[in-house]
Amino acid sequence: MGHDHEGGEAHDHDDVEALDGAIFGEGQPCFGCSPSNPFGMKLKPVREGREVTVRYTAPPEFQGPAGVMHGGLVTTLADELAGWVVIAVRKQFGFTGAITARLLKPVRIGVEVEGRATIVEENRRTLKIDVRLRQSGAEVYRGMFSFVVLDEAGTEKVMGMRLPEAWRRFARAKVE
Repeated sequence: MGHDHEGGEAHDHDDVEALDGAIFGEGQPCFGCSPSNPFGMKLKPVREGREVTVRYTAPPEFQGPAGVMHGGLVTTLADELAGWVVIAVRKQFGFTGAITARLLKPVRIGVEVEGRATIVEENRRTLKIDVRLRQSGAEVYRGMFSFVVLDEAGTEKVMGMRLPEAWRRFARAKVE
């Protein structure tokens, strides 16, 4: 049985997958999704069909103005969600190339945020991803993210290191 989401699309419960930052190896440092980063968000996104969703409640340490989540960290939440839609839907790892963000309302500390990311345009190397965040029934953030998907050598160049083994399967295949 499906359930309706904004936009009128229904997704089967069979097409829902919990995502886990541990797929990138034990002790991976990602601020957004690492289950072991003591300062991170520890996000637990979920793939629902071709979308990725997340629920997150910001702690007091993530405040900018009193009671309001720091705008840069709101965008970090959205960026992480955009990255996970690349991983979950394309089965590839991408790097953020550009962000257009609209902070529509303050994101309150201690109040759950619901996020949704959808790929709206894609080709072999680049993707455009729409990210929406809602809190207490209102849209609080809207962003458009451009991601670049690189082959293993390109990924290693960006990272400045040899690609960890657990990440290799997410690199774009090299075209000879």
